[in-house]
Amino acid sequence: PRSDCIAAEQLCLSDSTCNTTYRTLENCALAKTRFLPLDHDGRVRCLNAELDLGNSSLLHCKCHRRMKRQEHCLRVFWTVHSSVTDGYFNLETSPYENPANEVHWKTDYNKLAALVSGEDWSQLAGDATNPCLKATHVCNLNKKCVRLRTDYASICTKGAGTEDACDRRKCHRGLRNFFEKVPEDFTKRILFCPCQDELCGERRRKTIVPDCSFQYNTKPNCLWLLDSCLEDHICKSRLADFQQNCQPADMSPDGCSQHNHAACLQAYMGMIGTPMTPNYVSNSSVEVSLWCTCESSGNQKEKCDQILGMFESNKCL
Repeated sequence: PRSDCIAAEQLCLSDSTCNTTYRTLENCALAKTRFLPLDHDGRVRCLNAELDLGNSSLLHCKCHRRMKRQEHCLRVFWTVHSSVTDGYFNLETSPYENPANEVHWKTDYNKLAALVSGEDWSQLAGDATNPCLKATHVCNLNKKCVRLRTDYASICTKGAGTEDACDRRKCHRGLRNFFEKVPEDFTKRILFCPCQDELCGERRRKTIVPDCSFQYNTKPNCLWLLDSCLEDHICKSRLADFQQNCQPADMSPDGCSQHNHAACLQAYMGMIGTPMTPNYVSNSSVEVSLWCTCESSGNQKEKCDQILGMFESNKCL
């Protein structure tokens, strides 16, 4: 049976043979993160160590999106799978368990109403013209939702738009906390509220406080964003999950190779609060993008365009 990677690591370390193999893989992963080129013998040693794990539970372990010690779990996963991280289009194995099924995502406001105690639901129904405002009201009636939303909003607005730059790292952590710890019934409604006018669209676009979490003074190159992401276990994992679940397929009727829009949306939400945070590009459309450019990419322009295209022109997403 598939175990989580922390449990699998403990099991491995208690076995002398597995322990030795795992320590070799740790050194291989460390060399990779520090961009230290391995010689031929080193590469062979790393590949053999991965093969030596055979049917070990380490080789098949996964992590859960909302688990405690998630970073530790992901570090174990990438230690064992370090050979699959050469470049963007080899991140095909998501470290996360299969995401929620479609049924789990098909929630409606009546179900949300049941979560809200002692409130007159008919009053909230008056916000029909602005579904994003309505979604915020629903969040405000849940203690955890309003607390974590207030937390990231206060962190991300501090210093944003002034000479003092905001603390982007803290802002991202606050956003990840919100999207990981608050039930999806609430977070999904706030992020994907359907808008008919620009006022609603502006509220939706500003959900993640883009002045801090999304925009820089000038747009960096998308390859720089990718490098920042691959150096971070959480971002690399979310990107692998996004690539697996939002892989477009031209011949597929729904545009997704996995045929699961819900899984793609969940993977998209997972990118928010990482160095590759996406967002809506305007108040009047549902198009999303990364805050980066492919100008001056030289001979890597094709790779850069592919990274940007996973968000800007992705039929599945």
